[in-house]
Amino acid sequence: MHQSKTDKPLKIPQHVAIIMDGNGRWARQKFLPRQFGHKEGVNSLKRIVKHCVHLGIKVLTVYAFSTENWARPEEEVSFLMSLMEKTIHTEIQELDEQGVRIRMIGDRTTLSQQYRQLWERAEERTHSNNILQLNIAFNYGGRNEIVNAARSLIQDVLAGKLTFADITEQQFSNALYTQNLPDPDLIIRTGGEYRMSNFLLWQAAYAEWYFTDVLWPDFGTEEFEKALESYTYRERRFGRVLEK
Repeated sequence: MHQSKTDKPLKIPQHVAIIMDGNGRWARQKFLPRQFGHKEGVNSLKRIVKHCVHLGIKVLTVYAFSTENWARPEEEVSFLMSLMEKTIHTEIQELDEQGVRIRMIGDRTTLSQQYRQLWERAEERTHSNNILQLNIAFNYGGRNEIVNAARSLIQDVLAGKLTFADITEQQFSNALYTQNLPDPDLIIRTGGEYRMSNFLLWQAAYAEWYFTDVLWPDFGTEEFEKALESYTYRERRFGRVLEK
């Protein structure tokens, strides 16, 4: 059992989600181009993935590239695409050996065939792994996800596969990118901002949030455990009144 810095054992969440914010500001503080911040952000993610495996966390979802990020300067978007491709190629073997299953969550319909195949190959290679599920939210937007789920359910109703009465909260959850996964217990946002940024809007209904000023490239295992320690002392009621 993992111990916090107090006497209370760490409560290990089943599903942790992270908004990895601050790469650009980290680079600017060091008078470096933004690309250096994104590269260092990949190293931070590698550290956290390994630590999740070590702690026994079952699901990690990270916000890598939003549907809104396409509006960034073309040079930066091109660099991010190249970095993503290179990272998958160089890290896939080690992730596979660690028992990490990769899954892209996001809108694939607008991606080029090159990037769809890249994700599909990574998912296929790691499909049987069950130590940690790593969800990469890529070309992801929470509102877009909800709209796509609604469209999917409407199509099923029109095709006679469902009736309107069949559409429950659980049925709707099953139409989301995170189908068959538990909702996040803990959502961490680095970089000092205090907003959801269109991330897991449906799934975050009862998540515990942890905000830190630490920029993502500086977010290591010690900072991660500070978030887990905060989570350990939360009382999760899910709308109920707990008896003392």
